[in-house]
Amino acid sequence: MRRLTRTVAAAALATALALVGGCSSDSDKSEDGKSGNGAALEKVTYLTSFGNFGRDSYAWVAKEKGFFKDAGFDVDIKPGQGTGSVIQTITGGQADFGPIDLTGGILQVGNGQAKDFVAVAAIQQRTMAAIVSVEGKNIATPKDLEGKKLADTPTSVVRNLFPTYARLAGIDKDKVTWVNGEAQGLIGMLGSGAVDGIGQFVVGQPTVEAVAKKKPVVLPYSNVMQDLYGNVLITSSKIAKEKPEMVKRFTTALLKGLEYALAHPDEAGELLKKNVPAANPAASAAELQLMAAYVRSSNSGTAIGTLDSGRVAKSIALLQGAGALKQNLTPDQIIDFNLAPKA
Repeated sequence: MRRLTRTVAAAALATALALVGGCSSDSDKSEDGKSGNGAALEKVTYLTSFGNFGRDSYAWVAKEKGFFKDAGFDVDIKPGQGTGSVIQTITGGQADFGPIDLTGGILQVGNGQAKDFVAVAAIQQRTMAAIVSVEGKNIATPKDLEGKKLADTPTSVVRNLFPTYARLAGIDKDKVTWVNGEAQGLIGMLGSGAVDGIGQFVVGQPTVEAVAKKKPVVLPYSNVMQDLYGNVLITSSKIAKEKPEMVKRFTTALLKGLEYALAHPDEAGELLKKNVPAANPAASAAELQLMAAYVRSSNSGTAIGTLDSGRVAKSIALLQGAGALKQNLTPDQIIDFNLAPKA
């Protein structure tokens, strides 16, 4: 799973990743801006979870394959900058939908840093959060992170969940230094040697290897926190309340893109490159292949997008037990189970 399907020039890719932007194709829109049944398309702004990488390519798949248009939407896809930023942009009214890490969302709400959003579907049934380093940094176990310098965006779930991970993994968090970085620039920072590790999803291994030209070393958070969900699709509480049927239609179209991307990772990688010229289709396909195991699990059966109240309650209890939440939460405070797909 960890082999990179194709290598690329590190310098060129690092530069390209830094320039990745949200360029959306018009191929899924009819010439008159209407859906196939003649109805006007509803304009929607969608944020990716974290930059424009293969793990988020399913949104472009839904756009290019016409799934959004068939559901009645004209979707503008823009690159997100991590959980906290996506929440702020959606609750601020600058975007309508986007994926966040559910644990990060729980931390934000439970510590009074965010409100007025709800999750409406799961993207991954297990957290993909991880610390990623490369060979030669003398990092093989979580304890080895002590004395090291790590980089991530300030609002990333990896960074905000790190104190809980550190406590459960036996790390003295005060011996770890964090510095700021932008989503597209993190891998370049690691490859240049500016930092010892970065906050990253486990599926980022192929892209890390392509840029750094070294074998990645991955410390998954799921090794010590096994009940946590990964990314979930969110919208504002206002949209969920006022337009529930619209939310269901959008969710169905997006999850159709997710299922197609996992079944056709090479095509998904090419569709991402079509819309984001700096993307590396081989690394994107490899990310999707790694992500497939996280989208479905024994907890969700074969259904995509389902959310289980009991599992969410366990996640909340874990965070409370670790002292990571300032106030009590219930699953219904962060998830609209009436809008989420049913198992």
